Amino acid sequence: MARTFEETSTITSKGQTTVPKSVRQALGLSEGDQIAFLVDERGVTLRRADESEDDPAIAAFLTFLAKDIGANPERLQTLSPEMMERIAELTDGIVFDPDEPIEGEVDL
Repeated sequence: MARTFEETSTITSKGQTTVPKSVRQALGLSEGDQIAFLVDERGVTLRRADESEDDPAIAAFLTFLAKDIGANPERLQTLSPEMMERIAELTDGIVFDPDEPIEGEVDL
């Protein structure tokens, strides 16, 4: 678990500030990285801007799916051998590395 700490920083007349070194290190930030500020009723949260955020639509769908599976487990089915074969055909020769960075611009 990450240790809890507090740092202070001064705001310039242009509204700029320096992110303290300990905060940059804790977030793994370096020159050129972006940060995001979340302001809510509890205060302000700072995070790396490239950290994935939960998609509300996906979260709602997964919640619905979990409730439906819990209420109706008998509806779960295994993939048929035919479907498994079709998936294998469609993905044959595709090399995928989930850790490989995506090159170029990506619209989601």
